[in-house]
Amino acid sequence: MLWLMLWAPSLSAQEAPLQQVLQGVQAEVANPSRRTVPAVLSALMDADLEATPAFLRAWSEREVVQRPEDGLFFIARDGEGRAVTLIDIDTGAEVATVTSRDVTQIRPNAGVRSEIAAALVRFELSSPDPARRIAATEAIARSPDPGQIPLLRAAIGEEPDPAIRARKERLLAILTARFGTGPERIAAIEALAGDVGTEARGVLNQILQTRSEHAPALPEGANIARVLTVGVDIDPLRAHARLAADGLVDPRPGRTAIRDALRANVEDGAVGGIPVHQLTTEDARRAAWRALEAEGRVPPLPTEAEMRAAVDAVVFFDRYQEDDPAVTDAARAALDSTRTRVGLFQALNLSLEALSLASIFFLGAIGLAITFGVMRVINMAHGEFIMMGAYTGYVVQTLIPGHTLSLAVALPLAFAVTFAAGVAMERLVIRHLYTRPLETLLATFGISIALQQLAKNIFGPQARPLTAPDWLAGAIRINDIASISTIRVAIFVMAVLFLLLLLYILNRTRLGLEVRAVTQNPGMAASMGINPDRINMLTFGLGSGIAGTAGVAIGLFAQVTSEMGANYIVQSFMTVVVGGVGSVFGTLAGAGLIGFLQKGIEWFNPANTLAAQTWMVLFIILFIQFRPRGIIALKGRAAGD
Repeated sequence: MLWLMLWAPSLSAQEAPLQQVLQGVQAEVANPSRRTVPAVLSALMDADLEATPAFLRAWSEREVVQRPEDGLFFIARDGEGRAVTLIDIDTGAEVATVTSRDVTQIRPNAGVRSEIAAALVRFELSSPDPARRIAATEAIARSPDPGQIPLLRAAIGEEPDPAIRARKERLLAILTARFGTGPERIAAIEALAGDVGTEARGVLNQILQTRSEHAPALPEGANIARVLTVGVDIDPLRAHARLAADGLVDPRPGRTAIRDALRANVEDGAVGGIPVHQLTTEDARRAAWRALEAEGRVPPLPTEAEMRAAVDAVVFFDRYQEDDPAVTDAARAALDSTRTRVGLFQALNLSLEALSLASIFFLGAIGLAITFGVMRVINMAHGEFIMMGAYTGYVVQTLIPGHTLSLAVALPLAFAVTFAAGVAMERLVIRHLYTRPLETLLATFGISIALQQLAKNIFGPQARPLTAPDWLAGAIRINDIASISTIRVAIFVMAVLFLLLLLYILNRTRLGLEVRAVTQNPGMAASMGINPDRINMLTFGLGSGIAGTAGVAIGLFAQVTSEMGANYIVQSFMTVVVGGVGSVFGTLAGAGLIGFLQKGIEWFNPANTLAAQTWMVLFIILFIQFRPRGIIALKGRAAGD
């Protein structure tokens, strides 16, 4: 290997400008430290060479080596065994292949690497690679520094990509608002008005940070945020404690200190002449303290009047950490303007969440609305059809590796499986109990338990994964406040498609005409040649199939377990009853009402969703009292019932 190294051409300073710069600071490059690295970086920035960014990245990643014979630096690429390929730092061409013993690896420590990373930002901001420019911009956002302002300003003029330029301009405004001076800073702060991004709001809040102080009088020229009124804005005890912490008054012992002092002075079962068993109230303990105080065994306890006099002798106030009132006034005005937009986008985000929840309720309830409206069957096993559809999706996904293809297969297959299960259930059980609603409820409840146990025996008690395709991952982000996951958007679209499909079936097909006829007047429909028994079977199968398809969609973001159907059966029945039994649009209205109501209640207490559901149930009970047929009531048999 040595002959290869000797054969490699030596680069002269004229042929290798970056090598020439590095040879001028050879010792600092070969043995870098936090103290010496600024000299190297300054020399590289002054030279401003095209090969500098690649060298800095390699130096930071410990890929730079030095050849002892001539002191030249190279980028090293590991080969087979101990072989190392030397890369020219100026041209990027392979120079020689040597062993790791023939070169000296340079190992900058963490401090040096952080300095290199900061310097690399300057070069990366103007890199031909857009990804590197974005990464450099985000690196500035993560570690802002006043020295980055001129770098950003220079890079903006050279930026060809409009999106990256806009990001750089926004970041420049944020840095100027935080570190700038004079009118330029105030203009940057005013430009952030209405910006709901967390970066902009963070800078404005940072400018408006205060520190609590106290003084005999308000200091002249101080940028005062507000004057605190004792007893209103600050507790008198806390105000006295602040004075004591600064040594202006004697500290007032707290409850723990009083208790410990009384314990230390117990004599013959009493403290200061007061029996221990009587020291159960605050007044008794203070009386014991006064007795010990008179004996000189504890320090004096300040009276309320003395504490109030000490507190009234000073002024408590919050002072801006920013000394310039013009800056804080501009930041306060900008933040007030931003709060209005923040409230609007929070309302939008809440509406999106409510709409997403309503679409889930609609998918879970629409099948039940059809069967309950046409057949008047209280199917307690409806949730288990949702569970069967989710498990069908899981099984398909284990057999078909592609998530997109498996989802395309799972949706129709889940419909077919649950349609067949619904038809079998109607033929074997439901058809014999049409005139006995209580027995129907009990029978379907028993079937529900049996299906849960069957699923548990087959798939086990643990949750099974149903993974969404990559194109459904992530979220649609409007800004830092309002966003919605892509999978929820897909479920909303699916709910709309189901709505349109059902409307088409019910209004444009013979099956839909017969279903509507049986729903309104089964006797008249039978006299017109329609077989109600067949319609009931197909209707129950259709409702079950829709529930199975909904189960695939729900399983993409919820846990697929044997009990998952029980989580949706209550909401499904509430949606159907509130919206109007047997009405597609009623189910849609009911799902919207319940979804928005639940999210609205959760907004007041986001940490307790169970309380939100409880209040929602109470509201629905009251709603049904005033409108028992729901929002949209059917005519015909539904009206008669």
